[in-house]
Amino acid sequence: MAESISLPSFEELAAMAKDNPEQLSQLRHQLCEQFIAGCSSDMQPRLHAQQSHIERVLQRAKNPIHANVLLREELHKQIVKFADALQGDSETSQCSADIVPFERGQEWR
Repeated sequence: MAESISLPSFEELAAMAKDNPEQLSQLRHQLCEQFIAGCSSDMQPRLHAQQSHIERVLQRAKNPIHANVLLREELHKQIVKFADALQGDSETSQCSADIVPFERGQEWR
């Protein structure tokens, strides 16, 4: 990443969360976009997709604590998928099918 991302102080962020949550949301969105723009062009579509997913999760939240619970659940799901993939337990490796060989010229219907 070429440029660093700077955050307001904790006190400023806390005041923004209390007094102007929409401004805090806009700042979060701007910082995410700035970070994604600094990543490789190959990764940007995946990062935008992930950010879009996070935004949809946050829209379901009823309050900030609920948002944290929902995001923790999403993170847990991702960690489980990652662990399964590392252990070779991904869904694709668990699929099975009966393979029926066809001889040349044999009708398949």
